Amino acid sequence: MIELSETTIAEVKRLLNQEKKEDWGLRVGVSGGGCSGLSYTLAFDEKPNNNDSVFDIEGVKVFVDPKSYLFLNGMVLEFSTELLTGGFKFVNPNASRSCACGSSFSA
Repeated sequence: MIELSETTIAEVKRLLNQEKKEDWGLRVGVSGGGCSGLSYTLAFDEKPNNNDSVFDIEGVKVFVDPKSYLFLNGMVLEFSTELLTGGFKFVNPNASRSCACGSSFSA
């Protein structure tokens, strides 16, 4: 399961509305790279792929491919409005090590 904080839900809905993509979903994933081995990815996607895990969290659709789900199951996506450290933050219990900026990790 992937979880979204209340502030994340509000921000994703705001961004989808701004982009006029209210029916789209949030694709969350991982890709190889980054200083710790794996990098988080976020994007808007019109529909899920055939093998994606799909979650509907208070009206926000979340799509996760099977490979990424192995690393992201149990993760909470948070959004902060803090001036210097604001933005999306991944709170991932599967990460054994993260880089200082929080955009990459190793499992």
